[in-house]
Amino acid sequence: MFSSFLDPSVANSPRSRSGDTIPNSASPDKPQPSRPRQKRSQVARACDWCRVHRVKCDNHYPCLNCQSRGGQCSNDKSNEFRTLPHAFREIERLRQRNKELQRELEEERNRNQNQITSQAGAYNPQVLTPVSLSWISPAAVTTPSGPPSIHGGSSMYWEGVYTNIAKSPAKNWYGPASLFYFINRVNCCLDAKFQHLPEQCMHLNSASKLLDGPMSPPEKPITTNQRCWVPPDDATKGYLTPTQEEYFLNIYWQAFHASLFVLYEDDFKAHYKSLWAGSRKTRKPSALVDIVLALCMQYGIAQDRGKKNPSLRGANIDLDDASLAGRWHYYRCQTLLASELESPTISTLQCNILASYWLCCASFHNIADIILAQAARTAQMLGLHLAPPKDMPPRERELRKRLWWSIYVLDCKTSMKLGRPFLLHLSPLSSPLPSDSHEVAAQSGSDYAPLDDHTTWLTWDLHNTKLFLTTRNIHTAFYDKYPELFDGEILSAAKVEAHADALITQMKALETWASNVPEVLKMQRENSGTPFSTDGSPLAIEPFAPLWVQQQRLMLELPYHNLCVNLYRPFLWLRCMASSQAATPLADSCTEACLRHAMAFTHMARQVLTSTDFLGGWNEAFQWQWNCAMTLVGFVLSCPRAELVREAREAIGAAVHALSLFGNSFAIAASAADVVRGLSVTIDTVVTQLDESKHQSLTRGGSSDVALLQTVQQQQEATPMTASVYAEFDDESIAAMQDILEGSMDMALAIDGYNGANILWPNLGMPG
Repeated sequence: MFSSFLDPSVANSPRSRSGDTIPNSASPDKPQPSRPRQKRSQVARACDWCRVHRVKCDNHYPCLNCQSRGGQCSNDKSNEFRTLPHAFREIERLRQRNKELQRELEEERNRNQNQITSQAGAYNPQVLTPVSLSWISPAAVTTPSGPPSIHGGSSMYWEGVYTNIAKSPAKNWYGPASLFYFINRVNCCLDAKFQHLPEQCMHLNSASKLLDGPMSPPEKPITTNQRCWVPPDDATKGYLTPTQEEYFLNIYWQAFHASLFVLYEDDFKAHYKSLWAGSRKTRKPSALVDIVLALCMQYGIAQDRGKKNPSLRGANIDLDDASLAGRWHYYRCQTLLASELESPTISTLQCNILASYWLCCASFHNIADIILAQAARTAQMLGLHLAPPKDMPPRERELRKRLWWSIYVLDCKTSMKLGRPFLLHLSPLSSPLPSDSHEVAAQSGSDYAPLDDHTTWLTWDLHNTKLFLTTRNIHTAFYDKYPELFDGEILSAAKVEAHADALITQMKALETWASNVPEVLKMQRENSGTPFSTDGSPLAIEPFAPLWVQQQRLMLELPYHNLCVNLYRPFLWLRCMASSQAATPLADSCTEACLRHAMAFTHMARQVLTSTDFLGGWNEAFQWQWNCAMTLVGFVLSCPRAELVREAREAIGAAVHALSLFGNSFAIAASAADVVRGLSVTIDTVVTQLDESKHQSLTRGGSSDVALLQTVQQQQEATPMTASVYAEFDDESIAAMQDILEGSMDMALAIDGYNGANILWPNLGMPG
């Protein structure tokens, strides 16, 4: 009852609440209350010694008790984690540590690789950086560890063939992946009997003797002073009226835009409309409009001639070939671009890309390569090789990515075709692949309908880029890992088999790519055939699909087969260069794969050309067909006793038909058809003579004919392609076949390059 008179602090003390006597604060003898006891630290598991002696242990190793007594402690943390949360935390910590170590290891490898590359610059003229992409199997692509000279191989890293383009005195270099090198190597196989290469095989005649018309007007020989371009006397000659310009510009959106997306349709149309402001008769100059017109004229005139089906076999290729249409606009485009070299823009880059494509279709591949190199450097000046800034509008970011990858694909296509070093190389900081989402397609400024829920008109561009990325990885791994293939040495059968095994493993990446292509972008087959296969099943062409969809499907599968032909083609001559006569089943399978892809391309092209006009005017498709046709010819010459020779000879006939159909549009294609037709007749004659000599040798054997035939068959099964096969040819037959190949080399120069750049001069008299 007296508690209300107490001090509040005393009343609330623990002892007052418990009813104890309140101490006198003035008493000095009263002891202070003891501090509360601290909680003992928990130990997941005590060591064995502490547990036996029932004493306190700790988490250290060794524990304090074992350390003080000098004994061995069992607390080695092997059983530290006894609970599930502790185990999960430790697993996560180890995962993070593993990622850090892998990142450090990759950086160290890249650092070492860069050091090796810089030290070997004098030995390795081609420094290739393989692309690291998640959709490419690491097992399918190998990375070169250094130049061959470091590892005891040959110092000749990339051997090629030097040859002059038509009448030019200068010789150009073409690498081991080019058609020129392949023809030269097949000639070496035929010359194996003489054990030396004839000098005339490397000193080629002019290509103009195989063409229907002279490569340049004979009354106006080319001189050094004429090699510079001069403006035409009549500045308006060869240009189009406003109505004609509108006609050809519409061709771009119908034929090119879906497979060569480097422009926004709405932006280009607005730009073109602005050029007519203030005038109804003439527009303001624009390099971009001029090169688009040149490209459309090249395609449109060729397609129109193909529909009219004229006889072009007497046409003058210099002055009358549709592939040269638009060169006036090309010239004016280059004149306007000269003022933009110091300060290039996105429009400058777009012009260079389209100009390189026009030159390639016009068969000026060296000039196209130079313009492409200029485009690559321009793109780097504009920063397109890096990821676009995040503060940039999404539409502009997508355009920058698409332009960069368009240049990269053109670089892959041109460099692998000519066998030359690549211009561009990827890095971890490279621009990402462009998107193909419905949102991006809606912002593209074009009105193409979506193909399905996950596929837009931009999906083709994404898979086409992946196709060339995958092919470039295989190309790089094959030619870098085995440089001794191309140094002129005689290879053993075991070495050839090792190369074939490596290539077969790498080619699985292309099979993976083909399986990932959406079904709506695959050209379906009849009789349950498989797209992107070599089963020979005819195409099931969809009758009511838009033209751009049909072209996208063809422009995925046709280059796929052509690229496979180029990758497998070295084994057509590698097998006959082997020093031993041992069996080479893997190399034989590569040779067969090369042949089947060439036949698949030929049959597809002929069916499309005979039943539709999808490929009418496509000069690039004609060049692919020419490449496959010469590969078929090389197969018959290098493997005259192979089981597939009869099918190959039938495919050569189909190739002649396809080239003739292309010849309705291009005069140079008509000449190519004549050349392949002549090669086919000569090959049939030589092979028939071989068959007759074999039959006569068997007939003279009398009663031992059966035994001799069995012996020959066993030898053919064991060594289907060796130097012994050519021992059956006499010297005249081998010389005749070498003459065939020399002529085909000349024709390859004619198909792949005109006589001189003067054909691009606008004052030669061809409109457009």
